[in-house]
Formats: sequence, structure tokens, C-alpha cells
Amino acid sequence: MGKVVLGVAVGVAVAACTVAALVVGRRVRSRRKWKRVVGVLKEMEESCETTVGRLKQVVDAMAVEMHAGLASEGGSKLKMLLTFVDNLPSGSEKGIFYALDLGGTNFRVLRVELGGQRSDLDPDVEQQPIPEQLMTGRSEDLFDFIASSLYQFVEKNDSVQSPITKLLGFTFSFPVKQTSVSSGVLIKWTKGFAIRDMVEKEVAGALQQALTRKGLNMRVSVLQVNDTVGTLALGHYHDADTVAAVIIGTGTNACYWERTDAIIKCQGLLTTSGGMVVNMEWGNFWSSHLPRTSYDIELDAESPNPNDQGFEKMISGMYLGDIVRRVILRMSEESDVFGPVSSRLYLPFTLRTPLMAAMHEDDSPELTQVARILKDVLDIPDIPLKARKLVVKICDVVTRRAARLAAAGIVGILKKIGRDGSGGITGGRSRSDIKMRRTAVAVEGSLYTQYTMFREYLHEALNEILGEDIARHVVVIVTEDGSGTGAALLAASHSSENVNNIQLI
Repeated sequence: MGKVVLGVAVGVAVAACTVAALVVGRRVRSRRKWKRVVGVLKEMEESCETTVGRLKQVVDAMAVEMHAGLASEGGSKLKMLLTFVDNLPSGSEKGIFYALDLGGTNFRVLRVELGGQRSDLDPDVEQQPIPEQLMTGRSEDLFDFIASSLYQFVEKNDSVQSPITKLLGFTFSFPVKQTSVSSGVLIKWTKGFAIRDMVEKEVAGALQQALTRKGLNMRVSVLQVNDTVGTLALGHYHDADTVAAVIIGTGTNACYWERTDAIIKCQGLLTTSGGMVVNMEWGNFWSSHLPRTSYDIELDAESPNPNDQGFEKMISGMYLGDIVRRVILRMSEESDVFGPVSSRLYLPFTLRTPLMAAMHEDDSPELTQVARILKDVLDIPDIPLKARKLVVKICDVVTRRAARLAAAGIVGILKKIGRDGSGGITGGRSRSDIKMRRTAVAVEGSLYTQYTMFREYLHEALNEILGEDIARHVVVIVTEDGSGTGAALLAASHSSENVNNIQLI
């Protein structure tokens, strides 16, 4: 009997030891898996590091590339395109001005009444879809349709028979070689348009002819081919110290006011104001100082435009969510901390940036928003709280890098035009003998206006790069609708018959 009891006791002890060994083994394996995931995060953090020193190197590189792009065509990754806009709104403009915004399957018409003294802007706006057949038919049919819509819009508020010529700002968001402030030649159609007889033809002229055929006394006084120019116009209308404009939304770009004598590639270019707005196309900026990761390299290689728009792919809303997806995928392949690898993680752009922002800014104790988005969007259910916190950290690293690089780009523009307090000294060192002028930068785009953490990181970086003494002279102003209201303001600022006197032959 004693032997039986002893045998049972030994068996129980062995079983207990086995169970304990299994538990310990699981814990050890779990720790190893978690260590691998933390290693992926640490590696990513180090690759995304944006120290002040590194940001100042990006600032210097941006300024150098701007100089190169102004010196010769093709001399830089930055195109530094002439806009021929040599007169920004001052706020003293009076009268009624119109805008047409054509950049996709819908177009908008706007009417803005200005009363001088930087009067409030409350535009009348109408939007209309473009019939599908007009997107692939004849150019005359498309512009006649638009002219008819403009006629009906004007008729609701003003006399179409008035002898006073109405002025129109025309935003045309397609590839165009601009030849004057009010003219440009279409290079190619995009966004589903394929009107062959319009390619290599003058765009504003085609609209002007349609307006004439319709009997509408309206002149296209400005052709705007990039929204940032309208954003700058809006900013300058409200604040005369505005020298640059940046759009940070789905895509990103910047423009700024440049002295004409600094535009070396167009020697002899003269303007009545002595300056001109330059469209940088800064999404294509590149420098070896940009903190690039393996995820950026993969994203670029798999994109429709590899080795292009490198800066945009690191800072704009189109791409940030997908960078986060790629990091989560790598962690899922390294460990089962997120459960079995979800097939949705292999689908590019499954995780959109607004959802990424929602996870990043989830302040609930259990991170319920994070859990919901992971489950509904990426098919990753029931993950522990510490894994959800890991996702928030990934979002933070990606967003912080993007915002700080955008800030460095802005300071690069200020450095180029002598508004960063450095007096042209490389390395971002400020000079105490320079009196800093108040400087405003207009910003538009949902990534800045709707993503609080992005905005805070951007401002933090501006202060760090410039230093507090200089940064307090630099203000960021938010604008809205550069493509519409901004175009109407440009029409107002170019209302004089003598303003439109710059042309590229």
C-alpha cells in the first residue's frame, strides 16, 4: 500500500514539474517573441531619429537644392517652377471676382465679393459633376459646358449683360507648362480625362473662347496650376507678412515669394513688383540626410513612381498609414504578438492615415479605438493591451518623423530667403546682429489642420530648429480653399491691365 501511495505522489510530482516546465517554457518563448517585437520597434525608432542636428542638415540641403533649381532647369530634384504670379493680394482689393476650380470629375465655381480692408471672405460656391462623355470627347464641348455653367452661376447674382468685364481665376490641376500668369499649355491629361485635341494647346485660351461663344463678358486673368499658390494668396490677403505656403494633406507641396533677380535660369526676367511666386514641387526633394528606413525603401519600390517624390512619401497623408501597416506586418511575421498573420496586412494602403491618426490619438484607458480599427480594418482581433500600446507607439514614431521633417522643409524655405535668423550661415547658427522680421507661413491640408499630434510635433520642431528667440517671430496661419477662394483673390490682385506683363517665350 505504501508503495502505491509513493508511486502516486511521484506521479503527481512529475506531472506538476511537467506543467511547471510547460508554463515556464511558454513564458520564456513569450518573452523571446516580445523581445523580437521590441527589437523591431527599437530599430525603427533609431532609423527614424530626427535630432535637431539632423534636421538642420535637412534645412541646409533644402536651401541648397532651392538655389540649384533656380539656377538651371534640371539642376535639382526641386523643379522650382515659375508661376508668373508677381502680385499677391494686399487686402485692399474691392469688387466681385470669380473662380473656376477644375481638377477632377467635378468642378466648382465661386463668387467672392471684396470690400477692401481685408474684408471677411464668404464666397458663394456651386459644384457640378462633369458628364462622363465630356471627359473623353472634344475640348470645345467640355469648355462650352463649363462656360454655360458659369453663365448660369453669374446670372443668379449679377447682370450677365453688364459692360464691366468680370475677372476669373482659373485653377486647372493638370500637368501644364505655364507661359504667363494667364496662359499655359496642357502637357497631358490625368484623372480619367482623355481629350486628345486639347493636348499641347493653350488652356486658358480654350476657356476664354468658350466664354466668348456664350456671350459672357468675363476674362481669365489668372491661370493657377497649383493649389499652393492660391494658399499663399489667401495667407497674404489676411497677413501681409506671409512669404510662403505649404500644403500638407494627402499630398504635399510648397511655394514661396522669390526675388526675380534670384531666378538665374530666367535671366532678364522683370516684374513690376521685383518678385514672383515660385512653385517648388517640394514633394520630390531628396537628401542623404533624410532618415530613411527599410519600410520607406519597400514602399518606394512598390509604388507607381519609384525614386520619385521621396520627401512626399515620408511626410504626406497618402503614405503614413501604409508605413505603419508595413511595420505591423514585419512584427507579425517576427512574432505572434498580433496572433496569426492577417492577410489584410499584405494589402497596400489598407490602413489609411486618418485611421492611423485615430489610433495615435486614442486616449481611452483600454485603447478601444485601437482595438476596433485593428479588428475592423486589419482583421487583427483580441490582442492584449500591451500590443495595442505598441501600435500607438509605431504611429507616434512615424508621425513625429513626418512632422519634424515638414518643419525642416519650412525652415529651409525661410533660410533661402533670409528669414531664419542665420544670415545665410550653414548649420542653422543664428546671428545676434540680425534683426528678425515677423514672418508668416500659410498652411493648408488635413494632416496639419485635423491631426493634433502632427501639428504639435511640427511646431515643436520649428522651435527647436530656429531657437526660441527666432521662432517667436515666425507664425503659422491656417488657410482654407486655396484652389477656389485663393484663385478668386489672385484674379483680384491681377485685375489691372498692366499687371499681366510677364511672359515666357
